[in-house]
Amino acid sequence: MLIKAERAINRFSDFLGTVSAVLFLLMLMNVFIDVVMRYALNEVSIAMQEMEWHLFAAMFMLGVPYTLRAGGHVRVDLVYENLSIRRKAIIDIAGGLLFLLPFCLLVGWYGVGFAHEAWSLGETSGDPGGLTNRWIIKAVIPFAFFATAISGVAMILNSVIALKDEHETKIDRGLL
Repeated sequence: MLIKAERAINRFSDFLGTVSAVLFLLMLMNVFIDVVMRYALNEVSIAMQEMEWHLFAAMFMLGVPYTLRAGGHVRVDLVYENLSIRRKAIIDIAGGLLFLLPFCLLVGWYGVGFAHEAWSLGETSGDPGGLTNRWIIKAVIPFAFFATAISGVAMILNSVIALKDEHETKIDRGLL
């Protein structure tokens, strides 16, 4: 049961990693078009510039759950890598329950109100020619934090499974 839940969550995190990669490609094309317009055609588009940071923000935030799933997050690897599988699992469970989940859920909870306010006010860019519907990028914030919390649950499940020694875990393979 735990293994199935972990795998389902990991598929979700992998999907968000794919979405993040697609957003990176879209951002790359956007920057290229913006540079060509600016330097070859002497045209400046505020909307294109704002789209760059919207795509970057969405790419970054939606890539975090995948990074957590793949074990690419920051920690003190100098100490962690020399620990036993059991100690690694205990650290991951404690860190997930004490720090990751509360922080993600708190930011996600307040982010919903932040995005809702932008939507209800019809918030748009403050610059003429900027993007409308600012609520869309603001809605990515709570979604990304809730998705990171979900990915954190998979990390915790993986660590619980490692403690129970039910299957080869990501910790065993050096992925966490």
